[in-house]
Amino acid sequence: MNEHLLLVEDEDAIADVMQLHLTEAGYSVQRESDGARAMRVIDAQQFDLVLLDLMLPGADGWDVCRHIRARRDHLPLMILSARSAEAHRVLGLELGADDYLPKPFSMLEMVARVRALLRRAEHSRNPPSSLPELRFDGLRLDPLRRELRRGETLVPLTLREFDLLYFLARHPGQAFSRAALLGHVWGSSFDGYEHTVNSHINRLRTKIETNPQDPHLIETVWGIGYRFGGGSQGGR
Repeated sequence: MNEHLLLVEDEDAIADVMQLHLTEAGYSVQRESDGARAMRVIDAQQFDLVLLDLMLPGADGWDVCRHIRARRDHLPLMILSARSAEAHRVLGLELGADDYLPKPFSMLEMVARVRALLRRAEHSRNPPSSLPELRFDGLRLDPLRRELRRGETLVPLTLREFDLLYFLARHPGQAFSRAALLGHVWGSSFDGYEHTVNSHINRLRTKIETNPQDPHLIETVWGIGYRFGGGSQGGR
C-alpha cells in the first residue's frame, strides 16, 4: 500500500491521532495546518486522497475544496468538520466532496472510509475493458478514459459524478431510490446519507442539462428517486 494522503487539519492533537492511525493502516501521510499552504501543496504534488478540515487559518476549507475541484476533478476528497448541521454537509457535497465525516468521529470509522474511498478511486481508474462507451443527447461517456465529452469539448466530472452518471445511463428508464444509488455508486460501506445523491444529481444537471431547472436527462421520480430519461446507446 503506497497511497499518499494529504491531511489538512490545524488542531495538532486531532492531526496527531489521525496520522498515527492512517500510518498504522499503511498510508503515507503529509500534514498541513494552513488552508493557503494546502492549496500550494496540492498544486505542486500528487496525492491519492485529501482529508480536509473546514475551520482553517489562511484560507478556510470551503476555499480549499473549490480549489481542488477546479484543478483535480478526480482527486478523492473527504471533509472533516465539527459543523455537522445538514446545511454544511450539503454545501460540502455541492462543492464536490466525496464524503463528509462529522466530528467527533471514530478513528476506526475514519480509516474504513478512507479505504472505501481509495478502493472506489482505484476501481474507477481501472474499469473493466468490457464496459461500453455510451452516447446520448450529443454527449459521449467513455468509461475507459473516464471522460464525458460534448462533441470535442471535455465536460469535467468528479469521481462520483462520473460513476453516478454512468450507472444511470446504463439503465435508461429505470427508477432508483436514493438509497439504491448510494449502494450502487458509493458502495455498501458508505454511511447512507441520502442527500449526497441529491447534491451530486444537482451538480450533474448543471453540467449536462440544457436547462437544469427543467431536466430531461436525469429526471426526478417523485416518491422514489431518479431515473435516466435520455436514452443511451453503446458506442463500441
